[in-house]
Amino acid sequence: MNRRTIRHALVPMLALAVVVVPGSAYASGGKGGGKPIEGSGKGGNNNGAIFAQTKIQTTTNGNSRSTKTGTLTPANSNWTPPACWYEPAFSPKQLESTVKALRSLDSLPFIGGIGGVLGDALDKRYKDGEYKDYNLDKQGKGMFWAAVKNKNRLDDPQVNSCNKPPFWVDEKKTPDEPLAVSPRILAEYAYDELPIPGTEITMAPKAETKVNLPTWVWLDRATFKEVSVTASLPGTGLSATTTAKPVSLRIDPGTKDAETYPASGECPVVKGRIGEPWAEGKSEETPPCGVKYLRSSGDGSYGLRATVTWEISWTSTTEKGDDLPDGEFGADQDVVVKEIQSVNR
Repeated sequence: MNRRTIRHALVPMLALAVVVVPGSAYASGGKGGGKPIEGSGKGGNNNGAIFAQTKIQTTTNGNSRSTKTGTLTPANSNWTPPACWYEPAFSPKQLESTVKALRSLDSLPFIGGIGGVLGDALDKRYKDGEYKDYNLDKQGKGMFWAAVKNKNRLDDPQVNSCNKPPFWVDEKKTPDEPLAVSPRILAEYAYDELPIPGTEITMAPKAETKVNLPTWVWLDRATFKEVSVTASLPGTGLSATTTAKPVSLRIDPGTKDAETYPASGECPVVKGRIGEPWAEGKSEETPPCGVKYLRSSGDGSYGLRATVTWEISWTSTTEKGDDLPDGEFGADQDVVVKEIQSVNR
């Protein structure tokens, strides 16, 4: 076995050894809802816990390619998608073969002896301790589950809350662990993967507007439409689809010296779109969605904030889930406002 092979094989188990040295969910087992799954064989250690690399796959509207430009902020500030969870990660044979690779470290210069120490630590838990012979007699009948980090939530303080060492779950059994992967966790993970377009509004007039002139605001119908992401865990038969639908646009003019249309500043969906494009012949009409500035921006501009609210729902292979919190995504646009120049004759 060459050094590169050893290095790639040992990354997760080196971390696992650190853990074992003293100091509603759905199980896939080895088969789950489909063909047997293999562990990722990849992972790392953080604060004394091993984290596997997730095997969850996502597709956007049936297409794996995404033009994602933003992440939703939940309207409910008390809720966020999960920062970590547990999922099937290692088979018995993977544990056994990795320990053998660990012990081969003793033949390498500068680190002689470490392989035996780490191998003994793993044996103490998974061969001669809580588990016997790495559960080799159960190969194909279950998996060792390990913690997984949500790559979108690495700065979340809860990302290290999944601190259990890998644990065994028999095929088709439900682990007694609230953070074990489930349809809802898949749906919440998909929430983080929704490809939300940047909130760029269209305005008329475009370049700059005038004091007391109603300015029309609308969203491009082709861009702001329903979008969905499906998250699935291969080999388990589990998947969940989370759908986001734009339902309103909130306008904050960036100054108190302005009026919005409607007065609430909240433009709802009307006839399948938010706002109405300006067209010739509408100059005397009041825009259904827009803003009127009452004072010039002088030599600068006003920072108009446009925020789209997205209504979220999800379904899965086993249930129609309850709604997840609405999400919001917004952006600022500079608006120059000039006085209407009078002409003296």
